Amino acid sequence: MQKRALVVGLGIAGMSAAIGLRQAGWTPVIVERAPERRTWGYYIFMFQEGLQAAADLGIAGHLHTRNPEWRPGGNSWSVDRRGRRKPALGLLDAPSGLASVLRSDIEAALWQGIAGNGTEDAVEVRFATTPVEITEGAGGVQVLLEDAGAGKRYREDFDLVVGADGMRSSVRRMVFGPDEDYMVNWKAMICAFQLKEQVPSYEASDSILVARPKRAVWVFGLADHAPCAWLTYRTEDIPDRFAGSAIEQLRAVFSGMDDPVVRHVLDCLEEAPDHVFDSVHQVRMERWSAGRVVLVGDAAWCMNLYSGMGATSSLRGGAALGAALQEHPDDLAAALAAHETGLRPYITRQQRSARAKQQRFVPSSRPVEVLSSGVLELIRKVVHRRMTAEYAASSALSGTAR
Repeated sequence: MQKRALVVGLGIAGMSAAIGLRQAGWTPVIVERAPERRTWGYYIFMFQEGLQAAADLGIAGHLHTRNPEWRPGGNSWSVDRRGRRKPALGLLDAPSGLASVLRSDIEAALWQGIAGNGTEDAVEVRFATTPVEITEGAGGVQVLLEDAGAGKRYREDFDLVVGADGMRSSVRRMVFGPDEDYMVNWKAMICAFQLKEQVPSYEASDSILVARPKRAVWVFGLADHAPCAWLTYRTEDIPDRFAGSAIEQLRAVFSGMDDPVVRHVLDCLEEAPDHVFDSVHQVRMERWSAGRVVLVGDAAWCMNLYSGMGATSSLRGGAALGAALQEHPDDLAAALAAHETGLRPYITRQQRSARAKQQRFVPSSRPVEVLSSGVLELIRKVVHRRMTAEYAASSALSGTAR
């Protein structure tokens, strides 16, 4: 009899886990709190590990990437205190192998993946449905589910529950304990959304940085889409930041940065149909599983947006879970232990490196801002010389081919 798994959450981690489970011969069922699938998304850059995981999950062919074509002079700019723009080291310039995508691009590829390809059954998805109670027995897990659309509750048995329901995971609270036991507060806020149009006077695919101590505005240019923006700042009063609207909070925080880029981004936020505005945390856990319940993605190891590894690690986590279950088909405890043993060193490294990356995204002080700018400028010159040489060689080769 085929084993059944309940996957809680229809995000990147949940759909990746569902595909991994299906590859291992399981029957996954996904429940999602929202009434329908999310189709918008903010900017994400994916590393090679994420692209490899997408290939392992069989969705690489569905994944649309949006890297702007590099051009002499560069695609990235920083704006100083006098409003002067200068070339900057873009996130795609180093290291090599990064891919620009929208979160919705990854989720669309995964959605096609869980739909099956004619040789596999589609994964069942139940919207407006959440787990209310999880009870483990001798041979499985009984879950009390609430269907908000139908206004009813019912119980169902599974062989495994996968919590893929984000940083503030309800599965984690029910099985492992309260959020405060696992969420590390980074005393920072971040807002991410899609701009309606590029900042005036910049090229459509340009990326722009306006960074000051403890606050920064990033614009990420894309090849075939309007840019996306991140606004981020450091703060001591996280609870107060959720009082009132996001735009009011952000206009107050960035009021001293009277720059056309900042004004444009804030004005676009006023009209944005969707955005994320949240506090920044990491999730640290000694174990990701307990009995027949396992956590993946942000529910288990949230690295936060500064790390740049959230989507990559979620894809990799789902693929790794499936591989572990295939390796230990008759021993769930051994499979979950192998999954964690294999993945944890990578997750730990990325969580530790996120602190240094945070200084890049939002410097903690004026000296750090100056030092970071100087170091990045040296790296930019080296990278620019290399990429200019490669561009010239490619152009010459194209000319010869013609």
